[in-house]
Amino acid sequence: MAEREFTGRHAAMVFVGAFGVIIAVNLLLAFSAVKTFPGLEVKNSYVASQEFDARRIAQTALGWKVAARATGGLVILSITDQEGAPVQVTSLEAILGRATHMKDDMEPAFQFDGSVYVAPAELAGGNWNIRMKATAQDGTEFTQRVVLYVKG
Repeated sequence: MAEREFTGRHAAMVFVGAFGVIIAVNLLLAFSAVKTFPGLEVKNSYVASQEFDARRIAQTALGWKVAARATGGLVILSITDQEGAPVQVTSLEAILGRATHMKDDMEPAFQFDGSVYVAPAELAGGNWNIRMKATAQDGTEFTQRVVLYVKG
């Protein structure tokens, strides 16, 4: 039986094949990342950075704690003050969605029931985020991303 010789042509095929796989995987990952990119958080990051500390100090001064849970086809958002009493805000906007893509995003219509904010939403199991923006009675804007884990 004759031994096969490893030629320059074989080396070139191995070289091109290996780099072809690397390039194909990189392109696949790049296209997947761009396709699932949810968009910009702010229009001008420099301007947002200049206002950040003032907003953070005002928001921290409120002393609010926010928690979320999902049960029985409802999403329940709890906002409490420093003493643990429920907080009623003048406005509440929220986007409920996955952290990785926007196709499941929804804007729940939260209603204050005297102690918590409740909105109907049937959620599949896994990690969800509530990106909320509330306005306090004194006009202070409160923004927070609340992580919500749904068993399932």
